Amino acid sequence: MKKTIDISMEEAILAELDYYAQELKSSRTDLIEKAISNYFDTLDEMIADQRIDALKAGHSTTSSLESVFKKAGLNV
Repeated sequence: MKKTIDISMEEAILAELDYYAQELKSSRTDLIEKAISNYFDTLDEMIADQRIDALKAGHSTTSSLESVFKKAGLNV
């Protein structure tokens, strides 16, 4: 299900978006959806890097797989 949102963007970006949409015979919406979806991969990497940094700095800890299973009540 799609939901409509309103966004503001710089005119130069909008012009580029329109150029690519026309060249690819696509819509603004399709290109924006694809761009955001692809950017999620970058965000996942950024979050992973932050978690690694927190772990290295001692601000976070790890748990063994055995302890996770035990807390979940699983006997593996």
